[in-house]
Amino acid sequence: MPSYSIGQAARLLGVSSETVRRWADGGQLRMEREGGGNRTIDGVSLAAFATERATALPTAPEEVATSVRNAFAGIVTAVRSDEVIAQVEVQSGPHRLVSLVSREAVDELGIAVGMAVTARVKSTSVHVDRPGGNGS
Repeated sequence: MPSYSIGQAARLLGVSSETVRRWADGGQLRMEREGGGNRTIDGVSLAAFATERATALPTAPEEVATSVRNAFAGIVTAVRSDEVIAQVEVQSGPHRLVSLVSREAVDELGIAVGMAVTARVKSTSVHVDRPGGNGS
């Protein structure tokens, strides 16, 4: 099972290392000490925490200017597969992405809950919003 340093967890969660430390010190995020004394977070616990945290986050207000990026670094929170296809869920900050891929690809890549991944999105239509614009 993968484990993550405080800095790695912070990047996956989209927060500072200090925030991750505060969550751990406050008992919200479970950490363990490795042989050298450094604190680490196991991947399954981090995936569960990322999912919980994302459901509590408010959605972006309409007054925020946004543009969607095509690569989302995140953590695998669920993998469901049958003989042919697999559904992989990734939590990237407050964003939950769901991908349908071959079970063979999941097996070859060793994708499992708690693993850090990058979800790449290709689309024939990309929208860029800027609230308050006049549309011209």
